[in-house]
Formats: sequence, C-alpha cells, structure tokens
Amino acid sequence: MLENTEAFSGFAVADPAAAKEFYGGTLGLKVTDMDEQNGLMQLELAGGRNVLVYPKPDHSPGNYTILNFQVDEIDEVVRGLTERGVQFERYEDFDQDENGISRGEGPLIAWFKDPSGNILSVLQMDDS
Repeated sequence: MLENTEAFSGFAVADPAAAKEFYGGTLGLKVTDMDEQNGLMQLELAGGRNVLVYPKPDHSPGNYTILNFQVDEIDEVVRGLTERGVQFERYEDFDQDENGISRGEGPLIAWFKDPSGNILSVLQMDDS
C-alpha cells in the first residue's frame, strides 16, 4: 500500500532557534526553513535523506539515538566537533576512550546531544 510512497523521518525539539544554530552552525548541515513562524525546518542530509525538525513545547528527549552520522574517520570528526563545543556522552555499559568513542563490539561510535537533549551519534563502520 505505501511501498511507492515517499517517506521521511522527523523529530521534535524544545527550541527551534537553538536547534537551527546547532544543526546548521555547529554540525554544518544545510537547514531549510519550511515554516519559520511555526519553527518547522528540514535538515538536508547526504544521500537525499531529509529530516523534519519541529517544535514541541513540552518536549522530552528519548533515551535512544535519533540520528546517526556515518563517518569515515571517527577520531577526526570527534576532534572537530569537540573543537566546536560538542560534548560527548559517557555510558557505563560501553568501553569508551578518553574522547568518548566506544571501541568495543560493533562499529566505533560516539554519542552527543543537541540543545534539546536528543541523542545523536557519529559512527564508523570500518575500524581500520
């Protein structure tokens, strides 16, 4: 029924202006205002995978990763984001290095939060 229907994902933020600055300024993504008066915006991601960002006054962030950025060189990206003021999260159940990168089983991954507390990650699928 929906197999040929274009779809997209989205997530909520508490403060659209802070989100726009973070996603556009700090992360360097292209942010397009869809309805500036109501705080609707779109993040334009590589591969044409756009994401809707919308305000929610009673926003409560989830305890899961809402957006993953696959990178070729995680150490370089983490260093660059740290220089831009991003703080990486620490989780007890993961073996993370001094930069917050988990180097255990699975991909190399580091988590951080946006201004609304939404969890994001950068991950490197190949650890070579």
